[in-house]
This record gives sequence, C-alpha cells and structure tokens, in this order.
Amino acid sequence: MKRALAAAFSMAVSMAVLAAVPDVACAQDGPVMKRIAETKIITIGHRDASVPLSYLGPDGKVQGYSIDICLKIADAAKEELKLDKIDVKFVPLNPQTRIPLITAGTVDMICETSTHTLGRLRQVSFLNITFLTGSKLLVRKSSGIKRIEDLTDKVLVAVLGGTNERAAQVEIDTKKIKIKGEMLKVKDNAQAMLNLEQGRADAFTSDDVVLFGLKSASKNPDEWEVVGPYFSYDPYGMMIPRNNDDFRLLGNKTITRLIQSGAMEAIYKKWFEPGPTKINYPMSDRLRENFQLIALPD
Repeated sequence: MKRALAAAFSMAVSMAVLAAVPDVACAQDGPVMKRIAETKIITIGHRDASVPLSYLGPDGKVQGYSIDICLKIADAAKEELKLDKIDVKFVPLNPQTRIPLITAGTVDMICETSTHTLGRLRQVSFLNITFLTGSKLLVRKSSGIKRIEDLTDKVLVAVLGGTNERAAQVEIDTKKIKIKGEMLKVKDNAQAMLNLEQGRADAFTSDDVVLFGLKSASKNPDEWEVVGPYFSYDPYGMMIPRNNDDFRLLGNKTITRLIQSGAMEAIYKKWFEPGPTKINYPMSDRLRENFQLIALPD
C-alpha cells in the first residue's frame, strides 16, 4: 500500500510540474525558427556551379533543383510562423566553408549537393534525402579513359573537402593506381572544370549528376563524356544546424508534401528533363523508391 501511495504521489508531482511548465513541448525548439521569426529572413547557402542543383544562372541569380525545394521550405516557414513576409538571403559557399558557415549560424540551410554522411552528422543535421548519385569521372572523349583504373600516369582533379576526393583516393590506394603525381585538389567545380579544359588535368571526379551538369553547361558539350562505374554512393540532403528539431520537422514535412502532391516530380522535370542546360537526366528508379519511403503519412 505504501509503495502504491508513493508511486501515485510521484506521478502526481510529475504531472503538476509539467502543468506548471506550459512550454515544455517547445524544449527542443532551436534557434533557426526563432531567428527567422524575429528577422523575417531565411539565409540559404548555395553553390555557384553545381549545375543544375545549385548554381548561378545567366542572369547571375541563384537557381536550381535544390534551390527550388529550399524556397518551398522558406514558404512553409512563413506560413508556420504566420509572418506577413519572408526574405531569402543567399550566401555563396564551397565544400571547405559550408560546415563552418552552418555551425556558426551564418546560414540556416545549405541547398546544393551535400552528401549525407555519418561523419558530417557529428557537426550538422540533414533533411530527408532528395537526390541519389555517386562518383564517376568527366573526361575528354578522345582521352581513352573509361574507368578510374585507366588513370595511370594521368592527372586527376577533385574538389577539396568533398566525398568524391576521399572516395577516389580509396580507389587509387586499394587498386594501386599510379596516377601522375598527387591528386590535384581545387576549391570548387568551376576551378576543376577550368583545369580540365586547359589540359592541366585529364579527369575530374565528382558526383555523376554534377559532371553531367558541367558537361551540359560547357562551351562544347560534345567534347566531354562521363565515364566509369560508380565508386561511391552519395545521397544528397539539405544541411541544417544541429539541435533544431522544429526546423527539421518543417523541412521534412515540406518535402513530404511536395512528393505527395506531385510537385517534387514537376520540380525534377523542370531541371533535369531536359532542364535549362539540356542535361537530360531522367529520374532513377532508386530516387522514386526513396521518395516513396520518405513520404510519411501524417
């Protein structure tokens, strides 16, 4: 009897404490939504040349598949917070600066070609996966290169700090491929493409969708080809700061609504089938299955 009374008393005390703290349900709310509510601004990190996911168009404006999804999330934040307006501020970044920018609170969301990895989860959070790709090579058609094993005595360029750089190095070490010198590492996709075009590199490794995008946007698309089997798997998600459960829920809910309504497929077709640069990259069965899996019911 005493134990039962003690248990009942303990439960009553706990309920009283919860009742006295009406904001307990908001305990996991993070600074991003609060910052958006106070400033009426959402800050989006973007890339200049990740065609067609996140890049600068001919008019110099930020655009792309990832950008369109993030703009829908911005609209959802405006509605959720009952704001009369929301302004979008774009901040350029690259693989070396994106995580520092998000951990410092400089950007609220990174909308480009960020691969969702366990290592990165130590520093940032991700929204649900919105694209699936993997590492391949971009080369001149006349190069004779068809796979990474063909890079003996060839110069390979990669963007510093990306998953493709690490994946290529693992392949080189594991298969004992004797490339020419060390892998050439550059700041961003534009620099990598420039090295390729000017003959300072024989192959550029990146996610195949990025390579197809750069090829389609180049001066002479027919000069280039994307080759080789995949040697890494790269699922893309939007990076957001850690400890922002409310913002992550808002983002994932928006992605789900886009999938369920058919808007996600329309956004995809806009940028990839064939897209402004004629990339002509149809949606894969794997990506369709991914969308089915993440379109959670209410």
